[in-house]
Amino acid sequence: MSNLERDPAESVGGSVLTEPVPAEAAVSEDVVEILEPRDVPLGGPRAMTVRRTLPQRRRSLIGGWCFIDHYGPDDVSVSGGMRVPPHPHTGLQTVSWLFEGEIDHRDSVGSHALVRPGELNLMTAGHGISHSEVSTPGTARLHGVQLWVALPSASRDVAPFFEHHAPVTGRLGAASVKTFVGSLAGSGTPATVFSPLVGAELVVPAGSTIEVPLEASFEHGLLVDTGEVAVDGVSIPLWHLAYLGPGRTSLTLRAESDARVVLLGGEPLGEQIVMWWNFIGRSHDEVVAYRADWQGEVIAGGDPDGRFGTVEGYDGSPLPAPELPTVRLRPRG
Repeated sequence: MSNLERDPAESVGGSVLTEPVPAEAAVSEDVVEILEPRDVPLGGPRAMTVRRTLPQRRRSLIGGWCFIDHYGPDDVSVSGGMRVPPHPHTGLQTVSWLFEGEIDHRDSVGSHALVRPGELNLMTAGHGISHSEVSTPGTARLHGVQLWVALPSASRDVAPFFEHHAPVTGRLGAASVKTFVGSLAGSGTPATVFSPLVGAELVVPAGSTIEVPLEASFEHGLLVDTGEVAVDGVSIPLWHLAYLGPGRTSLTLRAESDARVVLLGGEPLGEQIVMWWNFIGRSHDEVVAYRADWQGEVIAGGDPDGRFGTVEGYDGSPLPAPELPTVRLRPRG
């Protein structure tokens, strides 16, 4: 989905960085760092509110994962559901994963697909893409995560494309596992990635303890969607994100009540990124150019065949970009 904050310069999560910040702290393999979510309203008076745990000032990336929005369960009759007009992306992949509800996806490479629970929609923006997301009329509740992956420099200008995959369910002891990126516990997809990654949903029954194997070269994050959960004996509050640095070969996960968690991991990207609104670049000037292309090609109707193309079938106007801040954007990561 889009980052619909109308003034991303004010983001505590670091969409804009205007002053030097120390390098992100290294976390030894025996430490569990807990990252607190912040509420972000997406748009008007009946708009959805999401809980954003990445990026934050002290941590921008977990492997290539650079953005975690967690939402629901939302009563669509109250929240108004999801209606995100066509908007642009560059330099990233969007990873859509639902627990409840259904979302209609359309993009400028001609894809039209439904996002359903337990099925992966993966959109690679690369050089540039635009897309819309609208919850379907039959959706009563929305609940899921929207994730972004920063593309490494060598791949960030690839031609845009779209994929849909439905992973089989694997097992880790008493827990069920659906791995939507990479592979874990006999579950996985052939989803195209450009750096080593894993992403999985784990459902753990109350009173169960499981050992989750980890790739030692990866750093990992564990997002608690439901339930009372402890990682290596450290309680992780509901909706918070536990960060674990590289070097671990496993973690112990204990569920005191029925729980669902999302595990994300990857090799440290080793690059700095500039992330503002819906763009990822490597410099202030790149992001300024992306915004100018979107405003000129799409909002002003200058070149519908340009970098971001046209989303067919959406009933409404595309989303204008916010104003840029009056200071230069700084890289992070």
